[in-house]
Amino acid sequence: MTILDLFQLKDNVAVVTGAGKGIGKGIAIALAEAGSDVVLSSRTEDDLKEVQKEILDIGRESIVVPIDVTNPESFEILSEKALGEFGRIDTWVNNAGGLPDGTPRYLTKTSIEEFEAQINLNFSAVFNGCVTAARKMVEGGTIVNISSSSSKNMRGNLKNGPYGASKAAVNSLTATLALELAPKIRVNAIAPGPIPTENFKDSMNMHTDEREKELKKFIPIPLNRWGSPEDIGAAVVFMASNASSWVTGQCLFVDGGT
Repeated sequence: MTILDLFQLKDNVAVVTGAGKGIGKGIAIALAEAGSDVVLSSRTEDDLKEVQKEILDIGRESIVVPIDVTNPESFEILSEKALGEFGRIDTWVNNAGGLPDGTPRYLTKTSIEEFEAQINLNFSAVFNGCVTAARKMVEGGTIVNISSSSSKNMRGNLKNGPYGASKAAVNSLTATLALELAPKIRVNAIAPGPIPTENFKDSMNMHTDEREKELKKFIPIPLNRWGSPEDIGAAVVFMASNASSWVTGQCLFVDGGT
């Protein structure tokens, strides 16, 4: 077996939440290109069908399962659809998340309803996905949680506190579940840095070239470029494959050095 063989995902079945666009789409396509069949999930079926078409064109199988990850019962539906179609689940990627209404907030100016909405989307959904995956996966399976570079800012996240707190909780959850589920299942997280997805552009009001230039000054990136969904997809392939077979309980920051 060569080193490149370790990154192959032949006969792998992966579930990806939030797979309809942005980072989730990049993850799903990367997994398919590495050899995985992919179960695609998000709220918008039309987006998922577009991604499904690309995966079928790659030569892998794919099904679409629209769910709302803030509804805990939806994960049972998702897992049963995956098992019904493919008979197994090898990789589960909890990617769905973000700012529910595209608005960053100060903690002290966040209502309890707004705070709970962020926790439900960014943390509770990850917890429910992990617990479901742990019950349904084959031995040797992998869970990958998508965190954020906001989770490591020990100086805090001015004007984005609820989001940063929810993602820091994901990192702690990941480390603990890795201990609980070892050696049967590996659990890791990936923390993207600034990637100009639709949600990112809306939350940062980045819709003009001038505003993008302002943000590049405000968010210094040592590698001197924004990240891409493909950057995160490559990291997920690593965590899902045998190339990371001795890695669990870790959070890999893919953030351009920010």
